[in-house]
Amino acid sequence: MDASTGTPDDELGLPGFPAPALAQTPYRVLARKYRPKDFDDLIGQGAMVRTLGNAFAAGRIPQAWMLTGVRGVGKTTTARILARGLNYAPVGAPDTGPTIAMPTLGVHCQAIMESRHMDVLEMDAASHTGIEDVRAIIDGVRYSPVSARYKVYIIDEVHMLSGNAFNAFLKTLEEPPPHAKFVFATTEIRKVPITILSRCQRFDLRRVEADVLSAHLQKICAAEGVGAEDEAVAAIVRAAEGSVRDALSLLDQAIAHGAGTVTASGVRDMLGLTDRARILDLFEAVMRGDVPAAFAELRSQYESGADPSVVLSDLAAFTHLVTRLKLAPEAAAADPTLSEIERRRGGDFAARLPVRALSRAWQILLKAVPEVASAARPLAAAEMALVRLAYAADLPTPDEALRQLRAEALAAGAQEGDAPARPALDAPAPRPIAPPPPIPAPAAPTVPAAPEPATRPAPPVEARSPVEARPLPPPRPALVSPPVPAAPAPVTQARPAEPAGPRLSRFEDVVALADARRDILLKSALEREAHLVRFEDGRIEFRQAEGGRPSLHADLAKALEQWTGRRWVVTASREAGAPTLDAQARAAVESRRENAASHPLVREVLARFPGAQIVDVRDTAPEAPADLEAPAGLDGAGLEDVEADDA
Repeated sequence: MDASTGTPDDELGLPGFPAPALAQTPYRVLARKYRPKDFDDLIGQGAMVRTLGNAFAAGRIPQAWMLTGVRGVGKTTTARILARGLNYAPVGAPDTGPTIAMPTLGVHCQAIMESRHMDVLEMDAASHTGIEDVRAIIDGVRYSPVSARYKVYIIDEVHMLSGNAFNAFLKTLEEPPPHAKFVFATTEIRKVPITILSRCQRFDLRRVEADVLSAHLQKICAAEGVGAEDEAVAAIVRAAEGSVRDALSLLDQAIAHGAGTVTASGVRDMLGLTDRARILDLFEAVMRGDVPAAFAELRSQYESGADPSVVLSDLAAFTHLVTRLKLAPEAAAADPTLSEIERRRGGDFAARLPVRALSRAWQILLKAVPEVASAARPLAAAEMALVRLAYAADLPTPDEALRQLRAEALAAGAQEGDAPARPALDAPAPRPIAPPPPIPAPAAPTVPAAPEPATRPAPPVEARSPVEARPLPPPRPALVSPPVPAAPAPVTQARPAEPAGPRLSRFEDVVALADARRDILLKSALEREAHLVRFEDGRIEFRQAEGGRPSLHADLAKALEQWTGRRWVVTASREAGAPTLDAQARAAVESRRENAASHPLVREVLARFPGAQIVDVRDTAPEAPADLEAPAGLDGAGLEDVEADDA
């Protein structure tokens, strides 16, 4: 400090403290320096500008607007431009009212753009969330504007307001004074109550398209006198993901990183990206199945400063590009962010790789990116992901694997000179599980058949189960007792006829009868809750599972008496009883699945597809030509569905 003048030493030009210019203007970042000042400067939002222009011209101006969209697309900037258009008054010219055409600065424009106008009030709802802040706005709404045409309230991040604050806004927002207008901005539109949204005119600001954003950055680089490579601008546009503010911030950082020149290598180093050509080389090595080359390329990019998760993310993006070039080449070729090498080599890959390989690679990479990002050793996790990708790149589909195994088996049998049906991989077919034997019941008394029955027997009742694997019980001979023939003895000694009704010889017939009578609730309860202890003609005893239907015994007795025409005794038991019919069916299905899994051909398929699962086993009997007989083991129990999880 100079004692005579009181000037700090760093302003005197002392060694180590160069004297700066006292009137130096502070630097303004590009995002603020090139912020749009009118609707003509607003890029990528043509639909909204056209709607506002027509509304202003027709005098159909609502009391509130809701602007929503991702970060950096211009919500707050649009709100200020909207406030300027509502209050635009040209200097020295007659007042034309609200307009979107503002060729020159008006009376209130500069103050509105600098957020210091008395009639345009901005509030950040993230820091003013309470009801007291909203009450201050409500109290000020009733006063007329001081100098402008409208009093405009701009509330940013409006979704941060509390529930009470939103409720306090409802009446004022629905019926505000004619001089008050509200402009809300939010990135979380789903958090705004529907009662607020219904009182506003909503505009969804879109992400700026890549070609528009790229031209905007080139224009700013030319205005700043900065040289920028096209590939560098394309990398910045890709990283910005449609956000203008993000793109300008990255461009500002890239200019500083490159000392006034924006190069592709500088942008890659700054963002931790990899060379796109090297990503293509890595993709080719992986899809070729060359694991050592893929490991070497990944290690080289890692030593150059690339993040393994970013490398896999770029691989996923290129996989998506190749898929688009294969399925929609015109749409992908029009992307301005693609380089010439990406278009050329991507087209070559699209011509050579099938869709199933690209789809499988996308699934593996999509799961690997978050795994690598959260792994303790990212490089090792990325290498293991490349191993999965390399080995799964050219795997056949399950049906192709089965056909290949059958062809190999047929070829092996033909070389041995045997019949074409029994290769070395064959084994006996999985045996279907027989249904549990029915509980024996006493035989019904035999009745001599009439010479010509007066009535036709009723059709048999099928036992249908909710589990398809359990076979149906054999049909009963007749559900209606045949009439007793007239005896030659006197009429007074004739035997009376038995009551008409179905003959039930086992518990499964009771369940089938409930199904035939369309009593689905009773049928389901019997299958899932009844542990059968004893079954006799006219008497059923079972233990009911805990938490079951309380009136199951009484309901069954009543239903059987109604269906059969005679009284049945249904009692509860404390004995364990047999497993429920549903449990028996599920055990049968599981046993069939285990038998199928033990088949050599199935084991071979599961070994070739790590993570594959048997999801269903069905009985099939396909008719095949004699010269193409399927290998033994697939004739009676074929695998119809095998689900493979590539990851």
